[in-house]
Amino acid sequence: MTIKEQIQNDTKIAMKEKNQFKVGVLRMVFSEIRRFEIDNKIDITDDETIKIIKRGIKSREEAVVLYKKGERGELVQKEQDEIDILTQYLPAQLSVNELEQIIDAIITEKKLSQAKDMGIVMREVMSEYGSRTDGKTVQEIVRVKLRG
Repeated sequence: MTIKEQIQNDTKIAMKEKNQFKVGVLRMVFSEIRRFEIDNKIDITDDETIKIIKRGIKSREEAVVLYKKGERGELVQKEQDEIDILTQYLPAQLSVNELEQIIDAIITEKKLSQAKDMGIVMREVMSEYGSRTDGKTVQEIVRVKLRG
């Protein structure tokens, strides 16, 4: 079952449970998926669906920061609840230790040692494991590894 199909099924379940908040979040994600399919005239893949979900999570995390600055606790909680719902559709994320091992292997394999090689490592990691990690974490680890 694809992530798109899972979102459709979960929307139906949430409707039966009369969970309007979850229905709203899932419908919003589904509409973004459909917009992508229509704009590109293709059936969406799970990788592309994950990118859409991650984009939604990132925008909500930014909103949480702004709401915290504005001391809007109820809106912080709402955004956090939406993040929790969306996170369920992401694959298991890599731990920092796993990322470090992957990055070390790439650096050793390609014999990289300078800070200017950061783009090479980033491209390798993100193309292979992009759906299971975020670029900011990878960037921080690569920066430390290539300096040290």
